[in-house]
Amino acid sequence: MLVLIGAAELAVHLVQLGMLRLPAFLGIQIALDVVLFIMVVMGGRVIPMFTNNGIPGASATRQATVEKAALGSTLALVLADAVQLHGAPVAAIAIVCAACHLVRWSLWKPWRAAGAPLVWVLHASYAWIPLHLALRFAFAMGWIASSAATHALTAGAIGGLTIGMMTRTTRGHTGRALHADGFDITCYALVLSGALVRVFVPLLIPNWTLDAVVASAAMWSGGFALFAVRYGPTLCRSRVDGKPG
Repeated sequence: MLVLIGAAELAVHLVQLGMLRLPAFLGIQIALDVVLFIMVVMGGRVIPMFTNNGIPGASATRQATVEKAALGSTLALVLADAVQLHGAPVAAIAIVCAACHLVRWSLWKPWRAAGAPLVWVLHASYAWIPLHLALRFAFAMGWIASSAATHALTAGAIGGLTIGMMTRTTRGHTGRALHADGFDITCYALVLSGALVRVFVPLLIPNWTLDAVVASAAMWSGGFALFAVRYGPTLCRSRVDGKPG
């Protein structure tokens, strides 16, 4: 995966230097597709596990057929982008992929995580993946700009899953209780709200696009800044339970 991302990044630079003739955004799109695949693999492993471990009786499940369909359709989208398909073929793959991930997400019983923010944020962030794919469908059909789909993936799914896992792993690996406090919840709200503003305001009110970009950047960055202030000292100290690490 790292080699693929590195190759995609190299392609971006070679295109900018005029040493390679490819669409300017192709390398970025392939890299984002690879990150998407990493998230769907890892999310499928940890989100239902964390749900069942943290919420008694949650009964989050995984079905082999749905798993294969979700991962297989994601790989098909990567391949479609790599061979530069456009229009109806990409739209068809994207909407099928979106449906598979929506079914997969529903099997994890996200509604049962409402009272556990440390788990809920992972479900809310994963929900951006089928939304991203649905927006990719809309873009392939020529209905919207590509930026909406791109930011649903980057600001929404990547941002949300990152802040969610950062708070969880920091707490777990410093010997603290796996329970989100007010600081954590504020981080989640800022990051996910920033994504909502970045994706939907330009779609609904195009004249507000510049203001939406500035506001979403402030909220999104603010969420990670708050994490740094809250957990920076924690990560520079020994575990509170005295264990190594």
